[in-house]
Amino acid sequence: MSDMRIGGLASGMDIDKLVNDLMKAERQPLNKMEQEKTWLTWKRDAYRDVNKQLFELDGMILDMNLSKTYQSKEVSSPSSAISAEATSGAGAGNYNVQVNRLASAAYNLSTSEISGGTGKIDPDQSLASQKDKFANWLNEGTFTINTHNDEGPQSKTFTIDESQSLNDLLDKISSSNLGLRAFYDSSADKVMLERTETGNFNTAGAEIEFSGSGASFLTDTLALTNEMDGVDAKFTYNGSLEITTHKNNYTLNGVTFKFHEAMDTAVNVNVSNNIDNALENITKFVDKYNDVIEKLNEQVTEKRYRDFPPLTEKQKEDLEESEIELWEEKAKSGMLRSDSTIQGALFGMRSDWYSSVDTGGVFTQISQIGITTSPDYLERGKLLIDEDKLREALREDPAAVQELFSGNAATGSKGIVDKLEATIAETRGTIERKAGKPSSTEESYMMGRKLEDMADRMEAFENRLTQVEDRYWAQFGRMEQVIQRMNSQSAFLMSNFG
Repeated sequence: MSDMRIGGLASGMDIDKLVNDLMKAERQPLNKMEQEKTWLTWKRDAYRDVNKQLFELDGMILDMNLSKTYQSKEVSSPSSAISAEATSGAGAGNYNVQVNRLASAAYNLSTSEISGGTGKIDPDQSLASQKDKFANWLNEGTFTINTHNDEGPQSKTFTIDESQSLNDLLDKISSSNLGLRAFYDSSADKVMLERTETGNFNTAGAEIEFSGSGASFLTDTLALTNEMDGVDAKFTYNGSLEITTHKNNYTLNGVTFKFHEAMDTAVNVNVSNNIDNALENITKFVDKYNDVIEKLNEQVTEKRYRDFPPLTEKQKEDLEESEIELWEEKAKSGMLRSDSTIQGALFGMRSDWYSSVDTGGVFTQISQIGITTSPDYLERGKLLIDEDKLREALREDPAAVQELFSGNAATGSKGIVDKLEATIAETRGTIERKAGKPSSTEESYMMGRKLEDMADRMEAFENRLTQVEDRYWAQFGRMEQVIQRMNSQSAFLMSNFG
């Protein structure tokens, strides 16, 4: 800015107001650019919101490709002694089971109290400070513990550090790879050493074995001399097949049986298709689809108010917050009206629902399982579900219903959700090329490059306005100087002729 800014002292004119009025006219192109930039930013964000909606729908497609969505099973057991869970591939029907024996873990418990000297031991104090409190203190350095699991024998050697406590040593045993849990119970004054897994992993001998010169610390000091071996669970299936397992559960034909207690007689565990769950999953997906197309249809048909351009920052200064909100509601309306990308997506998804699928089963069209288009044209392609018909289809052939949605690998025919996924992916890709995503850099998408170019043009125009304003002030400054000289001359003449 020029330093010569005389505010009408000689002319009596409001120069500041004159310059501001002149600059308002000069700023009109900049205001237009600011409005265009705001509109472009709004439109970009509207596109991104569309992609967000499509992404949420696309996220549900993964579940619609899973067998458990259509063929989940429910299990009922007449006895609390046994329960079960079934995968979607489990065969329906009755499973006759009798639990003969539960599995238990091997353990070794002190056969007597380990204190017996000058007082009861404190498991958190150092061993060195409590030697005289143990009933039978022996420490010969190191010991090795051997255990067994499905992979074979495991062993680890421990050093008795007398500066540490009994709990420190037991914690080391528990945190080793031996599959053991070791702890001291102060009320019983005994140590428990037990396997973390049920079952008998060493039928030829003990499951928890001690060796090494310092093993006497375990057998004498801690009195761990009487191991109880683990026991495998045993059950009878269908009255004839006897099965043993290390754990209190077993999976047979996709059904995982869980054993809680031994039984005197066999029971029938029933496995059946969970039609309610399948119906709920399909309904949720259709509801989400309806919600998405309703919003997209609103955007492509929304009225455009061209008499309500975006407000500039200067225009907002003269308005109340509520007035700005009402104005922008109108200004943002119709940003994606008649947008070809979104209209193409809506048409494509509608076609995907009604294309035929070679399932190899009884259902090849979505209408056959009770899903149709609303007859109300105002709902613009929303889907309706006849629950009774869909329930009957799931009862008759759940595999064919699944293949109708997720396709048939044998025939290579794509299902409805596969086609929807392709349409959504193509649409989202087109929108991302136009509007990017929140993590995109401006130069990586079309609208971002336009915004960058607009920002550069606005900055250049701002610089030009600064020069124009300086010129106006310089011109008015010179005018003030001329008027000042004329006033001085007039005063001189008046004084001489006076």
